[in-house]
Amino acid sequence: MRIEAYNQIQQIYSNSRISKPQAAKKTNEIRDTVSFSSIGKDIAVAKQAVKAAPDVREDVVARLKTAIKNGTYDVSGEDFADKLLAKYSELA
Repeated sequence: MRIEAYNQIQQIYSNSRISKPQAAKKTNEIRDTVSFSSIGKDIAVAKQAVKAAPDVREDVVARLKTAIKNGTYDVSGEDFADKLLAKYSELA
């Protein structure tokens, strides 16, 4: 039996006194801060502008309604087809 090996293991796992952890010092010097980049501020301004803008542009709608009512609203078949194909190519 090797007693010296046992002593070495006992030293590793010995029950030495563990001192109590010291309480953390409370200081008022450390404070969390938050800062926003200029891009973040610009995005916030843009969001507010979009919220303030109306969903329907009444001036454009009124003009188109009047043109349709008077029969003066004219749509080019070629323009319509070009826009239709452009939308289709975006989806594909």
